[in-house]
Amino acid sequence: MVNLVLNENMKIYRRVRTWILVGLMAAFVLFVNFIEWHSDGKQAKGEGWRSELKQENRQYREILKQPKLGEEDRAFYQEQMALNHYHLDHDIRSTDGTMWDGVNGSASLMIVITIFVIIIVSDSVAGEFSSGTIKLLLIRPASRVKILVSKYISFLLFGLLLLITLFVISIVVNGILYGFGYMDLPLVSMTADGQIVERNMVINLWKTYMLNGISTIMYVTMAFMISSAFRSSAMAIGFSIGALFAGNIVLEALQRFVWSKYLLFANTDLTQYLDGHPFQEGMTLSFSITVLVFYFLVFNLISWLLFTRRDVAA
Repeated sequence: MVNLVLNENMKIYRRVRTWILVGLMAAFVLFVNFIEWHSDGKQAKGEGWRSELKQENRQYREILKQPKLGEEDRAFYQEQMALNHYHLDHDIRSTDGTMWDGVNGSASLMIVITIFVIIIVSDSVAGEFSSGTIKLLLIRPASRVKILVSKYISFLLFGLLLLITLFVISIVVNGILYGFGYMDLPLVSMTADGQIVERNMVINLWKTYMLNGISTIMYVTMAFMISSAFRSSAMAIGFSIGALFAGNIVLEALQRFVWSKYLLFANTDLTQYLDGHPFQEGMTLSFSITVLVFYFLVFNLISWLLFTRRDVAA
């Protein structure tokens, strides 16, 4: 199995396309963080963060006076005001103007990793069949199951490499732009029951990255299943990326239905439990994990059934 995984990794990293995607991701992270720094990162130096938070609260109070303001928006602005007051009362600097603002923002770029890994994985099984190289694998003594698993593991390792690359580049770039000060700054957030708590910034950051990584695993597994089932790279890429971007639109349209909480898209974003705002009231982390495990097993079962039972054309 180890040799099979090493062989699959060689296939991935020997391709010029792989390194182009890694380079594009690095360039994208650099560009986004530089733009963010240039637009607002140079503000809030020294004690300027205090005046900014006070100004924000004045703006929020004016917004809350609007009679037509929705309940969700009202709750959001009230929460932000409470967090700002906590920062001011406890003399805890806000993350604005520090490296943590950019590093936390970079966690949202996990979608770039998801897209790049989908592109690579979608051409795995489908590309082997279209080029005929699958025959070279099947004549080996290793079973089809081992071949399939080795491919899957190699793509997860590739995704992990991109995740580490994203984290390291984000730390280095934002440290250079903002400075490496305030390393012990806590993250102030509000729980689902309205309690304001202080969390370790680094631990919370890794939780965010890793929980976002669960979403990547699910979409990559979906792309792997489609690639195995239809042997079409274009279909696997198109359907998986389409689902990635259309998921939020579907959820917004179906949120009023109780059964929508069982959809894959409603459970891939596990960071919803970090800030205490699940997709539907009553949803828990254990519930989402159970749903994701179900989809994960179904996707891999389909991949296994179709890959192991289909004949290879001569």
